[in-house]
Amino acid sequence: MDMEGTYRIPASRETVWQALNDPEVLKACIPGCESLEMTSPTEMTAAVTSKIGPVKAKFKGAVTLENINAPESYTIVGEGKGGVAGFAKGSADVSLAEDGSETVLTYTAKAQVGGKLAQLGSRLIDSTAKKMADEFFGKFSETVGGPSSTDDLDAGVVEEAKRIALEDAPSAAVHAVEAVEHAAEEAVHKVEEKVEQAAERGAFGGPMVWGLLALGAVVVILALMS
Repeated sequence: MDMEGTYRIPASRETVWQALNDPEVLKACIPGCESLEMTSPTEMTAAVTSKIGPVKAKFKGAVTLENINAPESYTIVGEGKGGVAGFAKGSADVSLAEDGSETVLTYTAKAQVGGKLAQLGSRLIDSTAKKMADEFFGKFSETVGGPSSTDDLDAGVVEEAKRIALEDAPSAAVHAVEAVEHAAEEAVHKVEEKVEQAAERGAFGGPMVWGLLALGAVVVILALMS
C-alpha cells in the first residue's frame, strides 16, 4: 500500500516540528490512540484501537524516527500487531517546507498488512488509511495552528463593529419585545373569542369549564411570551 499527501498548517515550521515530536499532541490527534509514550528521543510505543471494515482490533507497536534533519524532515518506521486481526508495518518520509507564516507538510508512505486485514482487499484498506490520515492531520492542524480569532482582523474594524452592535442592541431588543407582545395579544384575543362562542353554546360544561380552559391557555401563552 502506497500513500502520499500534502497538508497546509497555519503555524511556523519550528512549531510544527516540535508538535510532531510531542507524544501528548500526537496522542490527541491519532484516531483511536489509547496510549503513546516516548521511550527515547527517537523511539515511541503506542496502542491504537482501529476498525477497518468488519475487523476491529487493538494494535500495539513501536515507532522509530530515522534520517532526522530538524526541522525539515525525518522518516518514521513502525510496526504494529493486532493479534488475530493481523499486523501492519511500514515507513513514511515526512518533510516540512516554510510558506510565509504557514508550513506545508508533505508525506509519502509505504505499508504492508497481513492476517485478516490482508483479506479485506486493498481498496478498503487504502480508503480507511487515507481517512485516518485526513482525520489526524485535520486535528493536528487545528491543535498546532489554533482556531481562527479576531486577532487576524484590523483592530479598528473590530472596534467599529462592537460600537455599532452596542448602539443597535437596545432598539433591536425593544422591537423584539414589541413583536412578542403583539403576537401574545392576538393569541389571547382569539382564545377569548372561542371561549365566548363555546360558552354561548353551553358546550362541554358551559361557561365555568370554558373559563378555566381559557385561563389555562392564557397562562401557557404568557409563559411562552416570557
